[in-house]
Amino acid sequence: MAVGLAITSQGGQYNGKITTFVILSCMMAAMGGVIFGYDIGISGGVTSMEPFLKKFFPEVYLKMKEDTKISNYCKFDSQLLTSFTSSLYIAGLVASFFASSVTRAFGRKPSILFGGAAFLAGSALGGAALNIYMLILGRVMLGVGVGFCNQVALKPLVIIITITV
Repeated sequence: MAVGLAITSQGGQYNGKITTFVILSCMMAAMGGVIFGYDIGISGGVTSMEPFLKKFFPEVYLKMKEDTKISNYCKFDSQLLTSFTSSLYIAGLVASFFASSVTRAFGRKPSILFGGAAFLAGSALGGAALNIYMLILGRVMLGVGVGFCNQVALKPLVIIITITV
């Protein structure tokens, strides 16, 4: 059973203004969420590419080539491939918990710079990866960068929404 809740103000009309600052802040905060969506699209496409599978996940590649009658779900049934995919999201979750303390202690700019540096290091490590361990470590670094930047980007949105409502 669904339950609804309506909140009414005592003043009658909403007197808050939607300024350029509010719009730009909301757009910047929304870009923090785009990072996750972009990664889902990229990692999903890369993990189905034959050269990538052949180099990093040869057992998945062989399984995919041997039996063409099974579904994609069964072809990509690999714990190592799952670790590759989920390592970014787990690292992002853990990093976002620490990012709040770092932001409080050092400010937003150093937090964004640290997140960007971690993301850059993860991208470089992933691009230069020679084996699966380098690839997963690069994804973890990407996750740290995404966790930091996402936490720093979404915090102003929550504050702006709280102030304007």
